[in-house]
Amino acid sequence: MIHPTAIIDPDARLGRDVRVGPYSVIGAGVEIGDGTDIASHVVIEGPTSIGKQNKIYQFASLGADPQDKKYAGEPTRLEIGDRNTIREFVTFNRGTVQDGGVTKIGNDNWIMAYVHLAHDVSIANHCILANNASLAGHASMDDYAILGGFTLVHQFCRIGAHAFTAFSTRVHKDIPPYVMAHGEEGSARGLNFEGLKRRGFSKEAVSALKKCYMSLYGRKKLPLDEALQFMQPFADEFSEVQYFAEFIKGTERGITR
Repeated sequence: MIHPTAIIDPDARLGRDVRVGPYSVIGAGVEIGDGTDIASHVVIEGPTSIGKQNKIYQFASLGADPQDKKYAGEPTRLEIGDRNTIREFVTFNRGTVQDGGVTKIGNDNWIMAYVHLAHDVSIANHCILANNASLAGHASMDDYAILGGFTLVHQFCRIGAHAFTAFSTRVHKDIPPYVMAHGEEGSARGLNFEGLKRRGFSKEAVSALKKCYMSLYGRKKLPLDEALQFMQPFADEFSEVQYFAEFIKGTERGITR
């Protein structure tokens, strides 16, 4: 399963049925789980751990040094979970000691061509990142979030679960869960109703989320503290609203309005 032109460092550890294509380079400190398929001309540097049954396409660069001038060669990591699809020319950098030292990608993510994940980025599970989306350092995405092509995410920003950005969106504040955003200001443009429907959210939960969304973004556009007070009875009844409110309470950069 290893092409004769591939270069595998003796300190790399490969699981069962791992395929490595022509001219790929697997460095020291790299661990690759069972059934992962690595195409040609892929470079993976360590320390990096990759789980099971991932599909990594040609010309990807994973685990390179973080693009941070403070980085001084510390042994930071890249961790990738299971069943991820990682397309051509993707770049994932390792973490920095200024954060947790780890860049982390979860399970079942679909990551398209030319996506860049900078140091200390965290991607949860079942996320989709379309072509040329980029996350700066310390940014994060929760489950089932989707970034449209050419979306740019500022450092330290958070993308909530089931959120959605349109093509060429600039994200410089947190996007709450379930919210769709687009444009140069990353402005909110409604709830991701189609995504919620596909994920099986109940009509009652979606109705409660809509009311809470309107308290933040509707005509009255309540101040944040008043909007959170408005949400509390719904949060007591629906876990989806509780997560929505807790995400907003936890913002440090502010939420997109």
